[in-house]
Amino acid sequence: MLFAQIAAFFIILFVILFIIDKRRISNGIFLTIGLFFTILAVAYGLMASQNNIMTIIVVVVFFLVVALIPFTIIGLGIGLVVNGRLMAKREGRRIPNLLTLFVGIAILGLIVLFILHLTIWPYIWLSIFFTGMLFIIGYFAFILVSFLLSSYIYQYNRPRLRQDFIIVLGSGLIDDKVPPLLASRLDRGISFYYKQAAKNFAPQFIVSGGQGPNEWVSEAFAMKNYLLEKGIPDEHVLMEDLSVNTLQNMQFSKTIMMDLKEKYRSIFVTNNFHLFRASLYARKAGLKSQGISSKTALYYLPNALLREFIAIIVMYKWWHIVIVSFIMLITLALIAVSLFL
Repeated sequence: MLFAQIAAFFIILFVILFIIDKRRISNGIFLTIGLFFTILAVAYGLMASQNNIMTIIVVVVFFLVVALIPFTIIGLGIGLVVNGRLMAKREGRRIPNLLTLFVGIAILGLIVLFILHLTIWPYIWLSIFFTGMLFIIGYFAFILVSFLLSSYIYQYNRPRLRQDFIIVLGSGLIDDKVPPLLASRLDRGISFYYKQAAKNFAPQFIVSGGQGPNEWVSEAFAMKNYLLEKGIPDEHVLMEDLSVNTLQNMQFSKTIMMDLKEKYRSIFVTNNFHLFRASLYARKAGLKSQGISSKTALYYLPNALLREFIAIIVMYKWWHIVIVSFIMLITLALIAVSLFL
C-alpha cells in the first residue's frame, strides 16, 4: 500500500508540473521515481495476493532481471564501442563524435577491473571502492533515465497552427552550405509553415545562428538561402546572425520577436536529440516557445543523446558535484578505516 501511495504521489506531481511547464528536467525525475514505485507496488501486490502462480512469476522475473544485468552491461559496453567506431568512420574522428567509444571502453574496463578484483585482488578497500563507484554510476544512470524520459515525452509536443514565428536553430555548416542535419530542421520548419498557411496565416521564419571560426558566412545566411531556394518568400525570413550557442539563439530571437510583436506566439525547430535541452534554454531565456523536432539518422542518436546528457549535467553541475563529492568522501573514509583495521 505504501509503495502505491508513493507512486501515485510522484506521478500526480509529474502530471501537475508537466501541465504547468513541459520544459523541466524535474518532470522526468518525478516520473522515473513514480514508475519505479509503481513496479514495486505491482510486485508487492502480486506477492501479497497469496496466489502461488503469481508469486512464482514475480520471483522468476526478479531472478531473470538480476541474471541479465551483467550481460546487459557487457552488451551495452560492446554496443557503444561499435557505435563509436561507426561514428568515427562516418562523421570523422573528432572528440565529440567519439563519446560512445570512450564510454564503451570505460564500461568494459570497469568490468575487467571488477573481474580481477573478484579473482586475484580480493582486497576489502577495493570492494569499498567498487561499491562507491556503483553508487555514483547508479546516480548518473537515474539522471540519464530521467533525461531520456523527459526528452521522449517532450517529442510529442504539438503546438497549435497559430504561430507568429518559427525559430530554426542553427548548427555547423559544411563548405558554407546547409548540411543534412541542419537541412532536416529547415525542412521540418517548412512543413509546419505550409500546414499553418493552409489553415490560418503564414508565420515568419527566424533563422538563428552566427558565423563559426571556419565559416565564411553565418549559419543564418546559409539557412535563409536554403529557405528561399525552397520557395519561402523573402519577406517571411528574418535573420539572427549573432548567436554562438543555443541560449543566445533563444535570447536574440526573443529580442527580434518582442520588437515586432509584444504578445507573440512562436515555436522553435531543432533535431529530436537536441529538442529537450533546447527547451530548457528557451525556458531560461524567458522565451514563450515550445519546440518541434526533425528526425536524425539512427546511428547518430546514441552519441548525440550522450552529448546532450553531458551538456545537461554541466547545466546543473554544482548539484551533481555536491552529490558525487558526498559519495566519494564517504567511500574514501570507509577505505581509510579498512586500511587501518
